[in-house]
Amino acid sequence: MYLDDIASEIAAELRPIVIAPMLLRSYAVLLRVKGVDVTSEDIHDAWVGWFADVDPGHPGLRPFEELDEAMRRADEPFAAAVRAVAARHAIHHHRSGQLPR
Repeated sequence: MYLDDIASEIAAELRPIVIAPMLLRSYAVLLRVKGVDVTSEDIHDAWVGWFADVDPGHPGLRPFEELDEAMRRADEPFAAAVRAVAARHAIHHHRSGQLPR
């Protein structure tokens, strides 16, 4: 499936970090929608959507603007990986560039 293909590219950017497949798919959706404009806040929102079922009491399940600086910075490597894949495919938003289908 095309989202899994994109997720695999994002995962390759993040190695040796291992990410859950469903979270990687969320990042792939962000790539398709926002391309190189994806932000750490976008990444955090996707993570919250996934992690709320994993650990509903986690202290990071708050809006990005309520996080301390260290927690905000923790999302940046994931945003950078999404942007790197988007840049390789010249994806600036959901209407430009082509990704594997």
